[in-house]
Amino acid sequence: MTPSGEEITETAVTDPEFYERLEEVLSRGMGEYLGLRFTEITPDSVRAHWRIRPDMHQPAGLVHGGVYCAVVETVASLAGSAWLGDRGHVVGVNNNTDFLRAVREGTLHAHAIPMHRGRLQQLWLVNITDDQHKLIARGHVRLQNVTDAARLGAS
Repeated sequence: MTPSGEEITETAVTDPEFYERLEEVLSRGMGEYLGLRFTEITPDSVRAHWRIRPDMHQPAGLVHGGVYCAVVETVASLAGSAWLGDRGHVVGVNNNTDFLRAVREGTLHAHAIPMHRGRLQQLWLVNITDDQHKLIARGHVRLQNVTDAARLGAS
């Protein structure tokens, strides 16, 4: 179950602590703001959906590009974490998101798949589509695999 009470229909993650960490992350900050609902979490694929709200709009009434960037980074990071497992943590080091089609309202769907998974880094492709399966945005996120998380942010 996700923090929203929805059931994840497919998962390959067997570590119960992974879901505890997931619930902690999604119950605060960006995960809470976006309102992402995950329907698949495996080391090879993550799927999520969310409803557009007016507070996600830019001044012209369209979904703000930062929303797409945040969703892309969130689902890619979760996918990378599922793949890396207990070997460490992932941090985003590059997010390149293209906005392809304007949206004002409705439900959008994100799907992350791996392009490269190596010892030091991963590269994930995330497609965002609408209910008619039209491509709305597409992003690539490069993740750094970190084995010593205590050193992150230290000077």
